[in-house]
Amino acid sequence: MRTTRVTVAALVAAAALALTACGNEPAKPGKVTQISGGLAKAGSATVLDRPFEKPDLVLTDTTGKPWNLREQTQGKPTLIYFGYTNCPDVCPLTMSNIAVAKKALPQADRDKLQVVFVTTDPDRDTPAALGSWLKGQDPAFVGLSGDFATIQAAARTLGVGIEAATTDANGNVVSMHGAQVIAFSPKNDEGYLLYGESATVDDYTKDLPKIVKGENP
Repeated sequence: MRTTRVTVAALVAAAALALTACGNEPAKPGKVTQISGGLAKAGSATVLDRPFEKPDLVLTDTTGKPWNLREQTQGKPTLIYFGYTNCPDVCPLTMSNIAVAKKALPQADRDKLQVVFVTTDPDRDTPAALGSWLKGQDPAFVGLSGDFATIQAAARTLGVGIEAATTDANGNVVSMHGAQVIAFSPKNDEGYLLYGESATVDDYTKDLPKIVKGENP
């Protein structure tokens, strides 16, 4: 396998640039966590040699009940993505790609996999709105909403920059956010894989069986 090494500065810059994912104007780079001194590329995934710790995050799920990220996903293969339901392109495509790939898994593996969508636009993405939107993707996907500052702080611990929603000159509400999907291992609950917005259905279909087992793609 061909391995590519990149620096922390390069990854941080990429995370900042990814803030343009659902908006029309470049966002100011946000502070993100220091990730690692060296990273390896495995197919579409970036393998982190210093995995992320799962955020200590309690938000509200689509039923209106508190949902503790660490407790609810402990020992389970988990994908986490930060986005919003009114996103015109990247968010629905990312969730759709994962949903399609998940269907290719055996039922037992589907039941193990946790896919968590955390809104970056909590003012509009109420629990009910999130629940309705995610039903069109996969009813088993978890949708979380809550205080924006809490969500932003959790995202930054995973190297994902997000900014509060703003209104542009045309009256459109834009939520700027990173487009990374973080995969957490069921073996140690650490985030060891990172996917960018270019990851395809085929990429996830190929990788999910190994992610379910906590293995590198």
